[in-house]
Amino acid sequence: MRPHLFCLVLLFGLASVPAFAAPDQWVEVRSPHFTVITNAGEKQGRHTLDQFERMRWVFSTLYPKFNVDPPEPILIFAAKNGKTFQSFEPQAYLAKGQLSLAGYFLSTSDKNYILLRLDAEQENPFATVYHEYTHLLFRSAADWIPLWFNEGIAEFFQNTTIHDKNVELGKPSADDILYLRQQKLIPLPVLLKIDASSPYYHEEEKGSIFYAESWALTHYFQITDKEKGTHRLFDYLNLVANHTDSIAAAEQIFGNLKQLQSALESYINAGNYKEFVLNSAAAPIDESSYTVRTLTQFQADAARADVLADVQREQEARSVIDSILKADPNNVAAMETMGNIELRANNHEEARKWYAQAVKLDSQSYLANYYFAAMSQGGSSADDALIESSLQAAIKLNPKFAPAYDRLAGLYERQPDKRDQALQLSLQAVKLDPSNLYYRLNAINVLMTLGRFDQALSALQTAVKVAKTPSEVNLVQSRISQVTQIQQARAHAAQAPQGQGQVVTLDDIPGAGAGVQTVRIVQKVAADAAPKHPDAASGPKHSLTGIIQSVTCSYPTIIEFQLKAPAQTVTLYNNNFIKIDLSAAGFNPTGSMNPCKDFEGRTARISYAETTDKTVDGQVLAIELHK
Repeated sequence: MRPHLFCLVLLFGLASVPAFAAPDQWVEVRSPHFTVITNAGEKQGRHTLDQFERMRWVFSTLYPKFNVDPPEPILIFAAKNGKTFQSFEPQAYLAKGQLSLAGYFLSTSDKNYILLRLDAEQENPFATVYHEYTHLLFRSAADWIPLWFNEGIAEFFQNTTIHDKNVELGKPSADDILYLRQQKLIPLPVLLKIDASSPYYHEEEKGSIFYAESWALTHYFQITDKEKGTHRLFDYLNLVANHTDSIAAAEQIFGNLKQLQSALESYINAGNYKEFVLNSAAAPIDESSYTVRTLTQFQADAARADVLADVQREQEARSVIDSILKADPNNVAAMETMGNIELRANNHEEARKWYAQAVKLDSQSYLANYYFAAMSQGGSSADDALIESSLQAAIKLNPKFAPAYDRLAGLYERQPDKRDQALQLSLQAVKLDPSNLYYRLNAINVLMTLGRFDQALSALQTAVKVAKTPSEVNLVQSRISQVTQIQQARAHAAQAPQGQGQVVTLDDIPGAGAGVQTVRIVQKVAADAAPKHPDAASGPKHSLTGIIQSVTCSYPTIIEFQLKAPAQTVTLYNNNFIKIDLSAAGFNPTGSMNPCKDFEGRTARISYAETTDKTVDGQVLAIELHK
């Protein structure tokens, strides 16, 4: 029975559930690149870790331009048997008739999970390891790459055999070949269009032929391209990456699909499969660098609960954490996991409270520190200092975690004396995750705040190449147009009589960050309009969720509106909507957003402070738009 491995995120280069009922001893084996958590013993944990380290070396050798070390940690849960595996298996595959999993890959905004069943019956006992690691390294193109190739390339590498002095790549699977010869192939026009919603991807009978045929087609192109000196597979993927329809791209590069289907069938039946051999004698793997620690049952259960929340078994995850906290109310790991659970459920205030408790107890989790900061509302010097301290702690605990640099840059950008530091932090976020368009846009935003428009324009030209979707391309092109307009307006303003000015531009920039997506509003305005309400609000702070109504804007950046909540309606304002901390929960804003036009009728959580002006209820500090 073939394993089904569900991939959520890639880049092409050539469970009430109690704690574990059995008295298993869980251990954690860690290297600089991976963490293995297993109940199969230290020896098996080290062996699993070693296999990942060796595959990492293979990919770094084959694809030297790959970033084989993603900024998010790679956590491998290695279950010794099927019973243990079912205790954190994805909900979607527990139902009768679904494929029997040997492994599962799940990438979230802050972690990469690889779930393994070590007793799975396969020709290669580490086939799942190699398959899942391939998915991980090819993760960044999931929004465009065809599913057949995603699984085909993982199947290609899963048959890797690692010896002491060499590595064999592309070894054919006898089960695959036999199955393909006994079954009718999926027509290529169908195979090329299969996506994650297709029954071919989930149902056992159809899923098997999808995986086997995807492997065969990938193997066919890898070998024939190598022998003929061609690069058809790369050319096809390049077209798809540039938004060409999968079928149209295949016909352009591969030619007639009926002829290709015939060639594939001949390739399968001929049985003349070739392999690649890679000399691995010099692989620099230091097993002495591996560290091992025995986990308490609480630690193992907290880690498992975190996985359960991510595989749609939230109630079971909550039950596990409740049991831990009843026995150990100050269990920091359980608090962190509870924060993660509430975050995924979009209960942001509850998540912030759990993270706050964990941070107070000196959490050593960079994620707890980061999320506490990301969900805390700044404004006062004390609040900003606490947010800053938590972000600095996150960076210290994980110097490769780009979102913390980006978030701290956003905090410093609002402080004139720290804007140079903001730029350096933004640039570091880009360096750590160069494929993230929004880190680049946020860095460009800092450049604009510093008045460096020429540099901003140059950076935008580079950002166009990073955009992956039409909406992202349009967003960057819009920003280029706006920066050009700003430069023209500044030149015009320099020639205008003193005291005159004009609104130059308005745009939102969706930023990076898990759970809550930052949105920065950029606006260049004249400064000669008298504000209608006080500029500063020092009264008590409140938060209220409701519907935004009666939005009015006045020159230059004054916004007023009512927030209709179930129990009350409040009138709010801000004299400079640029300074409002604007975010979006549960969705990513696309295109341009004009607060004066686009906030009307939207549900939002508003944080505001009371002012001395009794004609209004308060000054807006932050707006969290809801889907």
